[in-house]
Amino acid sequence: MTVTIRDVANAAGVSTATVSNVLNKTGKVGPKTQKHVLSTVKRLGYVPDVHARRLASNNRRTLGIIVSDIENPFFPEIIKSFETRARELGYDAILGDTNYEPRRTQEAAERMMEHKVGGVAIMTSEISMQLIHELAERRIAVTFLDLAPARRYMSNLRIDYASGIEQILRHLRGNGHRHIAFIAGREGLKSNMVREEAYERTMRELGLKSGPILRGDLRFEGGLQAGITIAKLKPRPTAVVAVNDLTAIGVIKGLLQCGCRVPEDVSVTGFDRTRLAEYFNPSLTTVDVHRDLLGRMAADALHELSTSKDATGKDYCIDAELVVGASSGPVPKYN
Repeated sequence: MTVTIRDVANAAGVSTATVSNVLNKTGKVGPKTQKHVLSTVKRLGYVPDVHARRLASNNRRTLGIIVSDIENPFFPEIIKSFETRARELGYDAILGDTNYEPRRTQEAAERMMEHKVGGVAIMTSEISMQLIHELAERRIAVTFLDLAPARRYMSNLRIDYASGIEQILRHLRGNGHRHIAFIAGREGLKSNMVREEAYERTMRELGLKSGPILRGDLRFEGGLQAGITIAKLKPRPTAVVAVNDLTAIGVIKGLLQCGCRVPEDVSVTGFDRTRLAEYFNPSLTTVDVHRDLLGRMAADALHELSTSKDATGKDYCIDAELVVGASSGPVPKYN
């Protein structure tokens, strides 16, 4: 039989309010009474219902984080640093995974609201601004990745994707590449659109004609098919800029399957600097977006919003930094 707070109160000869004050460390309870209550709790094996207690007190000591794809190596380090920082600030953390589906995003946000979270870090683009506004109207702090300007109960985290793409293209051009393909991500995702636009703009600035633009799915499988397609093109691009590391690894596998060497025949670059980028063979040339910092910054922004008097949001910027690996090299001499 489940032991209730009333059972503890009856056994200790005190009120339920006194038991609650002892467990929650609220109100004034004498040391003798406190010791007696805690002894009774231990003797009866009472376990407080933390969730119910939080709903009753509405203290919102939980933060949520919503990501697009838990299998994408971009997200685990963000989640880990977010949870670590949340715990340092005195919060629990809960996770929602959308699999790039707007319906699942809606469900994840609704679950966060049911848990009466203090804030939600939205690390995905497949969410409507209407849903974000609904969270803010409930005074739930929100941080998101460059979806809208900061405002009340909303802070904006902006990764400098454009700078990262520009650094990659200047690196490739410096190695003699002129025929450079781009593997884009899903249509409609803002972060992918920014990268694609930066590719086209920088190619013009470098005096180069945009190469073929293929569309992947941000996953290994999409990159694999893109790599096979690239290998069969005539003339074949000498370099490929992939929208993320997972796509880049798929591209390399596709090229290798078709007999192309990387980087001797085709240079390949990624984006995000996941752990795969470092340990894959060849190691990826990629762009570091400092995911550990991003997760911590998201938790800090939510804490600041949920505890400040006016809940005024801020804009934060995360720099992008080129990291050169073994997957890119000089343009082939026969080209």
